[in-house]
Amino acid sequence: MKTMMKLFLAGVAFAGLFASAHAEDKPTIEIMSSWTSGGEAAALNVIKTEFEKRGGVWKDSSIAGFGAADAAFQNRIVAGDAPGAKQGVIGLAAADFVGQGLFNPIDDVAAAGKWADVLPTSIHDLISYDGKVYLAPTGAHGESWVFYSKEAFGKAGIAEEPKTWDEFFDDFDKLKAAGIVPVAWGGQPWQQTKVFNMILLSQVGIDGFLKIYVDKDKSQASIDGVKKTLEILGKLRGYVDAGAAGRNWNDATAMLITAKAGVQFMGDWAKGEFTVAGKEPGKDYGCMIVPESKGMVYIADSLWFPKTGNAATDKAQKLLAEVVMDPAVQVQFALKKGSVPMRTDVDKSKLDVCAQKGVELMASGAIVPDQAIVLTPQQVGALDDFVDEYWSGGSNDAASAAENFFAVFE
Repeated sequence: MKTMMKLFLAGVAFAGLFASAHAEDKPTIEIMSSWTSGGEAAALNVIKTEFEKRGGVWKDSSIAGFGAADAAFQNRIVAGDAPGAKQGVIGLAAADFVGQGLFNPIDDVAAAGKWADVLPTSIHDLISYDGKVYLAPTGAHGESWVFYSKEAFGKAGIAEEPKTWDEFFDDFDKLKAAGIVPVAWGGQPWQQTKVFNMILLSQVGIDGFLKIYVDKDKSQASIDGVKKTLEILGKLRGYVDAGAAGRNWNDATAMLITAKAGVQFMGDWAKGEFTVAGKEPGKDYGCMIVPESKGMVYIADSLWFPKTGNAATDKAQKLLAEVVMDPAVQVQFALKKGSVPMRTDVDKSKLDVCAQKGVELMASGAIVPDQAIVLTPQQVGALDDFVDEYWSGGSNDAASAAENFFAVFE
């Protein structure tokens, strides 16, 4: 009996060692992400599920708030303990890491998948540096959206979407009179900057927007456009509730879902929250581009692949890049996240009515890049500070503020 027991225990130990060794052979990767809200987490799970189906092992290191996640990522980089992948925006921040030699290229995966043929040229250019591809794009978001509660609009007697800012403010007055918070405001600097940008685009147009952010144009036309933008932004202060300061964007979306507020200015990722809550676009909520805007501000998300010095992680990174760009994953991710697929060859018929509007704008070229794409992280921070100071300070001196705006580029 003792001999049998020894053989049994030896077999168990061997099996354990074999299972452990087998697990170590699997492509394992740690993902650092700020996608923690309901819709974001559901979208990230689409990638996770497919990654695991293909034999990968997924380790989640999500941190709420992209500012906090970015800070944690930088700390990990400095400490020499980089995660295998990081969710981040396509733009100059990623380019800075690539320039320092901190990211692994995935151009062999991109070449095998013919990414250059299925991605918009502008996006392929943005994920490539010195002829090599470094980022795997997950989806694009429109940031010029206004979402509104159908129930709230009905209670306030609003039958049509406003076509001008004057009409919009009239509708805000109707919502206020009906005892409804007109604007579900997320009082965080990054959210306020996005509202500033969508208003700016409506006031200066696509060419004017690009002149300001890309060319750093300081002409009188640009100054006047910023002034008009600040005047509209300042007027919005009278239509937010007392609890707006510091509010998370998804908490603001919840105010629309429960019809406690009328509208929210936000990127189309807000749709993910409506989806999780079982709400349907066109039925429970509506979506429109801000009044008087001829285009849409966009931002593109991607996965970054830091150098870890681990060959197994390098292998996992390439598998993850393949998964992210899989056509079916791109569509399912977009449905959960509220985004638009980056691939141009996927079936877009499954996208909701709001996403279809975004696809039309992107296809027609009526888009301008978010500041994170064209400005340095330091300039992005200065812009957030500028908008927050104007909003939180309660200043109505739009003319003086407009003159000071261009200091954010210095």
